[in-house]
Amino acid sequence: MSNNLHQSGVKLLRLLGRNAELVMDAYLSGSVDEQALEPSTVTKLTESGILWRPEPNESLRLSRNVRAMLEDGLKDERNRQINANVGSALATIKTVAGHYREARASVDYSAAEAYLADLSEQVYSFTESLRYSIRVLWGRINNEFGYVGSLNAKIRENELAQSQVSELLNGLEMFEFAELSELAGDVRELRKLLVTGLQETLTNCAQELSVVQGRLLELLGRFRQIQGRTRLLKGWLLYTDLHPDYEVADHVAHKQIPQLFNQAEALLAPAAVDVHNAQHETELMQLVAGIRSISREQQQTPLSAPTPVEVSAAEEFDIPDNPLKQAVEAYFCAVIESGQNQSALDYLSTQALPWDRESWLFQVIGGFEGLSDEHKQFFAIEPLGVSHDIYTGNFIIQDVEVGLR
Repeated sequence: MSNNLHQSGVKLLRLLGRNAELVMDAYLSGSVDEQALEPSTVTKLTESGILWRPEPNESLRLSRNVRAMLEDGLKDERNRQINANVGSALATIKTVAGHYREARASVDYSAAEAYLADLSEQVYSFTESLRYSIRVLWGRINNEFGYVGSLNAKIRENELAQSQVSELLNGLEMFEFAELSELAGDVRELRKLLVTGLQETLTNCAQELSVVQGRLLELLGRFRQIQGRTRLLKGWLLYTDLHPDYEVADHVAHKQIPQLFNQAEALLAPAAVDVHNAQHETELMQLVAGIRSISREQQQTPLSAPTPVEVSAAEEFDIPDNPLKQAVEAYFCAVIESGQNQSALDYLSTQALPWDRESWLFQVIGGFEGLSDEHKQFFAIEPLGVSHDIYTGNFIIQDVEVGLR
């Protein structure tokens, strides 16, 4: 059987070598011109599986396997074919592994060796196909889907690549290495193929596919941004074509500037302590250490012996009026009698009152605020002073003037 396969393979390769120009012409053009070929050549290529006819009236084309071999060998960027059928490969690997264990248990070493070679080929073919799919995806990303011309086509190719990545990741989740480990058992060859080597390869491929997925999303976002700007520019050109007399208005002269042109830089944000900055840790610790701590400890005082309480009538007492308050009331009466506005400090100096200026002003202001609403409506008080020369919003009161409304 091996001799027959060897002879068939050599015959097929020689047939490909003799018709190399024909095969490349079919690869580039997509079909074969049967009028320029001999019928015997067409028959040989068709019977060997190099050419095939999709429909009875269609022209001959290259088979999928030959095209895939050329795409891989030539590193053709137009290749968009990715084998995402992981489930079929997994089922084949499990089946061949079962055949190998059965032949090994039956002491059929020749069949076991053949199955082990077949299993190795299946595993290596699957891992190589997975790596090849990742290389194809990276080629599309690095080329930014340069094999298509329009931006919409690039977006569609990006969405196709994302769906293929999702299928590959979903397929890799089907591998249960606990099940494969149980299938391999204590057979060293099977554990090396199904557990050790396969698990390491799939882990690396899954990580790389995650990176590919992130890059595809980033590239799609840039395509969407370019598409939006292109649509905006096309709409503007269409508007100018429909309105040739349009002139851009002077937006500076408008009272309300459109948001599109109002792109002033943001003001400085209010300062705040950054507790996450390690460079400020020393200064923050010093500030915290300087905070005074107030501790109120409960002091235990001995209880005195109970004493009888005598209830008697409260003694009458009089609270003498505050002289400063009486002077302010006299000041308000003087304003009423004169009917004119009077300065509090002028009244203080003319009456030669003994209180200092600040206490007098505070008492005058407090006396006005202490009046009832009924009496307050007859008076008007106006502070006299100056604004601070450095800090805006601070008004320093130097005198007050009280008058009638």
